Amino acid sequence: MAERTLIIIKPDAVQRHLVGQILSRFETKGLKIVAAKFMQISKELAQKHYAAHEGKPFFKGVVEFLSASPVMVLVLEADGVIAMSRKLMGKTFGNEAEPGTIRGDFGACRGFNLVHGSDSPESAEYEIGLYFKSEEIVDYTFADDHWLYGSNE
Repeated sequence: MAERTLIIIKPDAVQRHLVGQILSRFETKGLKIVAAKFMQISKELAQKHYAAHEGKPFFKGVVEFLSASPVMVLVLEADGVIAMSRKLMGKTFGNEAEPGTIRGDFGACRGFNLVHGSDSPESAEYEIGLYFKSEEIVDYTFADDHWLYGSNE
């Protein structure tokens, strides 16, 4: 099975009408959407999501932010999906991110960063489990799978 990652299109992106544009970046790259839902994250779920940061000065703020408005939560799949999606997102803060990345093109500050992506296979497994039951993740093959992921070797 190919690698999976959790992506959250965050409240600032939803409020700024950017969900479709951000989602299209991942789709255009060829990353497979295997689960998706539009939802309101509770403060309790946001605390679980950011549990590794509990006790840090920014913990309360990120919990408040993630639960402030609806989000689009996705599971993407492809070989190397974590590294690819993190490159597509760009540096953490929009005011530092490179043009051509999601945060570089749509972000302008340190406070809101539009999108979350798992940073390792371990965090992806944990995070996916917070938002999706296994039966909500769809296994399928793209019709153009060979052209996206193939090799000419």
